[in-house]
Amino acid sequence: MRNPDLKQPLLLAALSITLAGCAPAANGPSAALSGPDIPYTQADFGRIPKIDAHVHANMYDPSFLALVRDNGFQVLSINVDYPDFPSLDGQAEVAHRYFAEDAGLFQFTTTFSMDGFETAGWSSRTNAHIDRELAAGAIGVKVWKNIGMVERNREGELVMLDDPGFDTVMAHIEQRGVPLIAHQAEPYNCWLPLDQMTTENDRLYFQAHPEYHMYLHPEMPSYRQLMDARDRFVEAHPGLTLIGAHLGSIEWSVDELATFLDAHPNAVVDMAARMSNLQYQSNRDRDRVRDFLIKYQDRVLYATDLTLSPLSDAAKAQNPPIDPGADFAQAAEEVWRSDWTYLATPESQYVDTLKADTPGLALPRSVIRKIYYENALRVFPAFAQAS
Repeated sequence: MRNPDLKQPLLLAALSITLAGCAPAANGPSAALSGPDIPYTQADFGRIPKIDAHVHANMYDPSFLALVRDNGFQVLSINVDYPDFPSLDGQAEVAHRYFAEDAGLFQFTTTFSMDGFETAGWSSRTNAHIDRELAAGAIGVKVWKNIGMVERNREGELVMLDDPGFDTVMAHIEQRGVPLIAHQAEPYNCWLPLDQMTTENDRLYFQAHPEYHMYLHPEMPSYRQLMDARDRFVEAHPGLTLIGAHLGSIEWSVDELATFLDAHPNAVVDMAARMSNLQYQSNRDRDRVRDFLIKYQDRVLYATDLTLSPLSDAAKAQNPPIDPGADFAQAAEEVWRSDWTYLATPESQYVDTLKADTPGLALPRSVIRKIYYENALRVFPAFAQAS
């Protein structure tokens, strides 16, 4: 049984992102640094190779790859079984087209449908689908939060990621030597009352969509139940490289995230759509967040969740009509620049969803190179091979 999707609404051209403010303030904090410890500046943004390891390119736009190239990026586009996105076949068709045009800039991952789960032959059909997509160029597999929060078995119980019904497919993914990207649960704010949520975007969304606000639905799994199922899954597959999307849904605490990473050496996390959660924490204890990223510099991938998708019927009806490509380009550059300001420089910027100025972390250059580039090359070597 499928419930309405739980993904937050997409902005303009289906941009599933957290916009982090506007231009940096002119005078941010700076430390007395010298030599290799001097942080990067805004001027370095275009000169440093970067990989955005979590975008969704769901429609073909001839300007998309130029935008990626002009900003010094390569991108990993993630196909996902999300009802508001195009069909899985449609997403794959678009990904194949971009990949054929420039594999040096564009790589993609596949996913699989839960349709027919528990029926005879589901595992073999799913494995055959994964093999076809890997042969077409896919470099990983994605599972979404419909596992744990939407899909139900014959008894009406929610299917968790550690369900034995996945064993054959997960063993096959491990045998093929590609990572599994797992989006499990929602931001922790989803289980909090509105007045305790830490970011304005979450508060506004769940206020407008109480049906998705888990605090109001005690019949649904708790945050801890979902995390425990995910952790059992990771423990059961030590040979599988797992990428915890959205900071592994542990975006609310770098201390808890450190505990997860310490317990699971086969796991890394991406930062997609959770930068404001790090900024919320660093506004309260900048050194704690900075020290976390330095200590776990090999385990974090830069990512945004930027999404370029066909317009909804409501957006098409607007006058004047929205141009998805133009709106995406502007938003993408704002997000990429804002994130660079926060991670790589000491400058402050106003973060809309926090309603506060946020100083940059000014991470060491070697750490920035790992988070933005080298870690993704290690997890997804196809990026280097295709360049």
